[in-house]
Amino acid sequence: MPSPTALDLLWGTRERPRRGPKPSLTLERIVGEAIALADAEGLASLSMQRLAERLGCAKMALYRYLPGKAELTALMLDFGMGAAPTFEDAETIVAEDISMEPQWRRQLRDWTVAVYDGMRAHPWMQELVVGTRPLGPNEIGWFEAGLTPLADTGLAGAERLDAIALLSGHARALAQQAADGPGPESAMARQLAETLAARADRYPHTLAAFAEPGVRDNALHFGIDRILDGLAVLMAARAGD
Repeated sequence: MPSPTALDLLWGTRERPRRGPKPSLTLERIVGEAIALADAEGLASLSMQRLAERLGCAKMALYRYLPGKAELTALMLDFGMGAAPTFEDAETIVAEDISMEPQWRRQLRDWTVAVYDGMRAHPWMQELVVGTRPLGPNEIGWFEAGLTPLADTGLAGAERLDAIALLSGHARALAQQAADGPGPESAMARQLAETLAARADRYPHTLAAFAEPGVRDNALHFGIDRILDGLAVLMAARAGD
């Protein structure tokens, strides 16, 4: 029997053998240990040998469950993403500024923040979400959750896909910046204050922007709101047409 592909493993389309002794490992345990190793030491530290040592088995034993590292990382990404968030059913909710906010906006904001939180929890996923790859049920579930609020907005299918690409890209970019610790904007402001103290004539607008009092480390929500504002304008235009 040929080895299972990443898609076989992601979607469970290959029937597992029923005869013979009970396996000492499970695919779920293997992937869970791989995720724990990547969380602790980064994806570069992951190897089949290191994983076997964590599991207390021979390296060759892992190949009874999956063909190699490419299939392992595909499973890690889907398992690491977990189930997509679910949203409330109310037609409108009260936003933080006490104004009534359309349901689609709040749902997309919650979805984007969940993407950000997931990338912060598993920074190594940044390396796996680029390029063409096999998509598993959890990742497709995140697509579904992000597209659902846009279903009746009048946007075309490609526009809905581009909308969640913009939001997820924004979340991933900020999660990557924050990988070294909390407060990246505040830390940058302090560093720039020292660096530019004697160079204010060369960079007056940069210095002024960082020196101006206000809320720091709000780039995530600021960017989300600006993207949602743009989508609202487009939706209004579609409704007018």
